[in-house]
Amino acid sequence: MVSLKSIAASGRLTQDVLLQISDKIEENPINPDMICVFYDYRHQDQPIYDFIRTRFPDAAILGGTSCGGVMNEDGLTGPWSIGLLLIEDPDGDYGTAAALLGEDVASSAEKVLHAALEDADCAGELPELIWIYQAPGQEEAVIEGLRRVVGERCPIIGGSSADDDVEGHWRQMGPDGLMRDGLVVGVMFSSGGIGFAFQGGYEPVGPTGIVTKIAYGAGGSSGVVTTARGREIISIDGQPAAEVYNRWMGGLLSDKLAEGGGILTDTTMYPLGIDAGHIEGVAHYILIHPDRIMPNGALSTFASVEEGAQLYSMRGDKARLVERAGKVATAAAATLPGGADNLAGGLVVYCAGCRLAVGDQMPQVATAVSTSFGGRPFIGCFTFGEQGYLLDKNAHGNLMISAIAFGR
Repeated sequence: MVSLKSIAASGRLTQDVLLQISDKIEENPINPDMICVFYDYRHQDQPIYDFIRTRFPDAAILGGTSCGGVMNEDGLTGPWSIGLLLIEDPDGDYGTAAALLGEDVASSAEKVLHAALEDADCAGELPELIWIYQAPGQEEAVIEGLRRVVGERCPIIGGSSADDDVEGHWRQMGPDGLMRDGLVVGVMFSSGGIGFAFQGGYEPVGPTGIVTKIAYGAGGSSGVVTTARGREIISIDGQPAAEVYNRWMGGLLSDKLAEGGGILTDTTMYPLGIDAGHIEGVAHYILIHPDRIMPNGALSTFASVEEGAQLYSMRGDKARLVERAGKVATAAAATLPGGADNLAGGLVVYCAGCRLAVGDQMPQVATAVSTSFGGRPFIGCFTFGEQGYLLDKNAHGNLMISAIAFGR
């Protein structure tokens, strides 16, 4: 039998918030096998870690900072909040491990996954799900390293830790405490089954083009280019990428074309999309969030793109981003063995960019997820990158929503 308990509280003093959380734990004690913890970046990490480790010394720990705090079934807890999801599953197996990303990110990820499996006493086994939380910037390399162990046979779900203003104040928390440029990997062998979904809340609006040139670095110390994939798009259809993208946006970036600069907030409702395939006749897209125009007219993005990829101009609006979170939660619960009637609770990763764009309507997002999960416990974090499993492939995207549903 799987039991979940979600606890969230807010306040400017970390110790005061932890006291609130402690009181809520006492109301309905639980003996968790895994704890997911997310918190506003302004909180102190060490007291949070010490609280969890002292109170639950045997639990696997995974989490980190989240943009603007957390949400759960009680609503949006918001700024200065700390949230815990406690997962009790005496018949399941759970493990976590962590390490700095280092220079060889894929190899680090591979090693951390093996360590997490050992922590779960399941070395050499295929987990039902891999959950990751990491520093933003190297997500594709992390997934590649995990693929070396599990291929595409296991869903990889997670997010990239965030602060409130993209200033690099994000941190990660694993079984041994705090990291600033690290990766935490959790493995789940649930006795009640796990469902999941990975979607975006945007639609294509017509314009499309082919990536004709990417700026990419050398692979390793040899200086040899090893892949035509990167996060700086030089040209689309043979034209400067920023100029093409600006046309697709109706000229909204015209004043920044000459000198370049940050465009992150300007482009949240105008991402690029890559067609990931169709489910029951409906196209699904991996979203790419442009964050900067480079002086040479290139377009910097928060996810990697391959040369030859077809890009689609996408659009979003607040209403769609509010309702989509609930739909993703519903989709995750529907994939459980036994369907939504077997739901114990969930975990939701919601893009921080979407959170900031939705603004004062964010309480409706929390309500939509809670309704879709039938009021059962869940925790939601807000991230600078989302990872998920879509059409039999693990991928990293931006402005996406990932949801995990735990069966009873």
